[in-house]
Amino acid sequence: MRSILTALGIIIGVGAVIATVSIGNGAKHQVEGQIANLGQNVITVFPGTTTTGGMRGGFGSSSTLTIEDAEAIEREVIGVVAVSAEVRDRQQVLANGLNWNTTVMGESPGYLSVRAWDIDSGAMFTDADVRSTAKVAVIGQTVARELYPDMDPVGQTIRIRNLPFKILGVLKSKGFSFFGSDQDDVVIVPTTSAMRRVARRQFLSSILIQAQAPEAMARIQQDVTDLLQQRRGGREPDFTVRNQLELAEAATATSKTMTALLGSIAGVSLIVGGIGIMNIMLVSVTERTREIGIRLAIGAHDRDVRLQFLIEAMILSMLGGVLGVLFGVGASQIVAAQTGMPVLISTTSITGAVIFSAFVGIVFGFYPAHKAAQLDPIDALRFE
Repeated sequence: MRSILTALGIIIGVGAVIATVSIGNGAKHQVEGQIANLGQNVITVFPGTTTTGGMRGGFGSSSTLTIEDAEAIEREVIGVVAVSAEVRDRQQVLANGLNWNTTVMGESPGYLSVRAWDIDSGAMFTDADVRSTAKVAVIGQTVARELYPDMDPVGQTIRIRNLPFKILGVLKSKGFSFFGSDQDDVVIVPTTSAMRRVARRQFLSSILIQAQAPEAMARIQQDVTDLLQQRRGGREPDFTVRNQLELAEAATATSKTMTALLGSIAGVSLIVGGIGIMNIMLVSVTERTREIGIRLAIGAHDRDVRLQFLIEAMILSMLGGVLGVLFGVGASQIVAAQTGMPVLISTTSITGAVIFSAFVGIVFGFYPAHKAAQLDPIDALRFE
């Protein structure tokens, strides 16, 4: 019973570390999945700031991005897989006797590749549709459900700003984004149609770029910056280029910090458990003084006694570590079942916790073991 109570500190410490790290890893994995849902290897060019007559606008207040910029990036930057010139707007759309307020996006045909998005039925519009400013559209599942509840939208007409657009396809469902918006609540039309017919604007909202590989993103980001700067004659940049890795790092930074903080707090219980082991081993040395004296008297060496008590301390701590692993895994699963939070149990955290518990046994068991080994046999035999 005393040994079990001694190991309890290690059990709680290891269990708490595994549970907190598992929950933290699960949250990090969920965020990374949501970021990946936005597309693979994506680089985005945003509008910059503007200064007019001494008045300084904030981020995105100045847009000089054009379709020609997007075409130049696709044509001249090596390693670019797809580019989409993007225009965003909100409009009230009408169809089938119903209306719905949704996001209308002007995009290039490469948008689906950039966003890793598939067509559920029908087809995407083409480059020819972009060049001809065609009145065609692809809609998301939410729009399809709200405006065409009992029919196939493909081939039907949807009115945007009272202009009829023919629906060519319906996108597969993507659900909510990392930012909490419904990605399926969207109508996508050719960029030229959005600029000239819907939003009636001269410049783009952004340019989406898909890189060939993650390791090429930094180079492509710099090449895009240099190209756009060159196209503007070297004047002060009025755009900002960001890549998906930066967004992912920023999004997961908080969860990493919280995981490290909670893990370190839980790790304190391991230290407390180690102190408990040292305490009980010191008591054990006192209680077993005659046993130690007999062993030394019949020929045991100091190292034999030292090893005996070290092994006992390690068994206590490793037993606590193994039980702590089971406790931590069970606690993680209970939290996941009760709250719906994702958990990701890694073998690294389990292995590390067990090794650390063994290390705690060695560190905190060394002093009692050394004290036992230094006992004088004569005094130990006389001890009552």
